[in-house]
Amino acid sequence: MKPWITALLLGLCLQAQAFDLQGHRGARGLAPENTMVGFERTLAIGVTTLETDIAITRDGVLVISHDPALNPDITRGPDGQFLGGRGPVIWHTDFAELQRYDVGRLKPGTRYAAQFPDQTPHDGARLPKLEELFALVKKPGNTQVRLALETKVTPTAPDETMAPEPFARALVKAVRDAGLAERTTILSFDWRTLQVVQKEAPEIGTVYLSIQRPNFDNIGAGKPGGSPWTAGFSHAEHGSVPKMIKAAGGRIWSSLHAELDAAKVKEAQALGLTVLAWTVNEPARIAQVMDMGVDGIVSDRPDLVREEMRRRGMPLPAATPVRP
Repeated sequence: MKPWITALLLGLCLQAQAFDLQGHRGARGLAPENTMVGFERTLAIGVTTLETDIAITRDGVLVISHDPALNPDITRGPDGQFLGGRGPVIWHTDFAELQRYDVGRLKPGTRYAAQFPDQTPHDGARLPKLEELFALVKKPGNTQVRLALETKVTPTAPDETMAPEPFARALVKAVRDAGLAERTTILSFDWRTLQVVQKEAPEIGTVYLSIQRPNFDNIGAGKPGGSPWTAGFSHAEHGSVPKMIKAAGGRIWSSLHAELDAAKVKEAQALGLTVLAWTVNEPARIAQVMDMGVDGIVSDRPDLVREEMRRRGMPLPAATPVRP
């Protein structure tokens, strides 16, 4: 089958599936983020998709981490004490060295910890290898649960990660080797990686992330020269984020929920895009975002999204507790 036909069929399949409930970093509101215990908890709750983040170590191991360097708000060193500042950069550190750090507990008294009062700690948690997650999603026997893997690459700090092209190729190879290409999407704020995936692995879906905030704006609307994040597709030329994504060959848009409204959702869907909202955690906001007509929600509290889905009489993803 020609690659463009494969890509078209994949896009149609993704758009036709039921409401996409994604557990963000596993279920960060309930268990330590991006840990195996967190992913197990999320499968037991029942989600459509496990959303997580990928980094690459100095010795080429794909690991699961949101931050390019170890986050002091969730990391304790070999001495058992929380890090006093930003930890080692993952791309500059071997996997064995990273395994000395515990990421199973929130640092008390931090703003970060205050966001997740219901998180249950799990001392001894380590940064997992991506291959551990692959094994986990196969273990319950659920052939439907999907993976959304974010490439943590940034054009503003190019020395802190592998370059986007080899990064994307390494992730594609791992997904293919695991036999999970048809159950995986690759997402990124750095659209350069998505362009590589679309060209070289059309059987793997891509998800275009967007945010337009003073402290982080990957779209660059109104900025001369556009944005370094969007692979040359400029807001000035196309006029809206959905039109940028359409021009980039994307089929799925994942937007910060605060930047969505019903009109934007409708515009994107009229262009043939699937629309996801991240990260939606409060019950009232979950209901508001669903009222906009989005196709899915990425949440730290997938249990609360399920409650709203149940209230609306929507089909719920199967819970798949991990069997011993």
